Amino acid sequence: MYPVSSSSTSTAHPARFAILVAFGSVYLCWGATYTAMSIGVRLLPAPILAGTRMLAGAAIMLSFCALSGKPLWPGPRTMGWLALLGAMMLFAGNVGLVWSETWLPSGLAALIVAVIPLYVATIEGLLPGGERLRARGVIGLGLGFLALLALLWPSFHAAVDAHSHLGAMQLVAAAVVLLGGASWAFGSVMFRRLRLPVHPLVAAGWEMLAAGLCNLLLATSLWQWPYAHWNLRSVGAVGYLVLFGSLLGFSCYIWLIHHVPVSRVATYAYVNPVVAVILGAVVLGEHLRPTEYAGMFAVLGAVALVTSSEMQSGRKAAEIEAGPVEREA
Repeated sequence: MYPVSSSSTSTAHPARFAILVAFGSVYLCWGATYTAMSIGVRLLPAPILAGTRMLAGAAIMLSFCALSGKPLWPGPRTMGWLALLGAMMLFAGNVGLVWSETWLPSGLAALIVAVIPLYVATIEGLLPGGERLRARGVIGLGLGFLALLALLWPSFHAAVDAHSHLGAMQLVAAAVVLLGGASWAFGSVMFRRLRLPVHPLVAAGWEMLAAGLCNLLLATSLWQWPYAHWNLRSVGAVGYLVLFGSLLGFSCYIWLIHHVPVSRVATYAYVNPVVAVILGAVVLGEHLRPTEYAGMFAVLGAVALVTSSEMQSGRKAAEIEAGPVEREA
């Protein structure tokens, strides 16, 4: 995530059509990244898929920033923080998600990722001087974690009762996604508190570069390169993630942040999982169990409650939680 304060929202009023196109791009581009990851990880090891996507995205993003005159070098201290945030958010927060889709349906993975705004709100509430949710937000947190139980119950039941290898691996994959989500959430809170003097697009470029290098180092240390199968499908998956996930989706997000209230932009957090579930069913033939559908609606309700909740400071939770899910991401 790259939280952007709503105070930066422009007073200009862009055309309604432009706003609708930008929202559609964020909703569809990011929602479809889960389908692209599911296709790609069948042919490429997770760190290679994530790493090549990040490096390509970084090269394009930083080149665009250089051509548009944005300063690329914010100083050694800021660069150090950007490298750390990139490792936390786009490496630790993403490579596990990519790997998890070896075992999890893409729609289920997207629903687990949807709890990240709940993580952010929890971390903020626990930190000294952090923003704390009011009653509606607290109810949303409770509902969200109950929804997680509903999502994971079928795999837990299969693993315990039938000693199912698939059920056990799905639980492991879900745990990896949740741990990656925690790393993403901590990085998001750090980014907001640090208030680094760097343009969001430049920050995104350097963070993607750091994450890409971490992924390729992991792929090399585990010697994953012989297992990479490059063909039209794998190249297409990487290309989609770079062009539509990282670049178009993120650019539309940044544009919306400057023209639309943040609470509206934050709706991506509960639209993207629905798009992922639909595409998973249509493109990949995935189907959720009844309890997982119940968990889906509960997750979406919980995220809606939290992102629309007032903090004790009077700010909307969405102002803190909104940020582009490079999920890829």
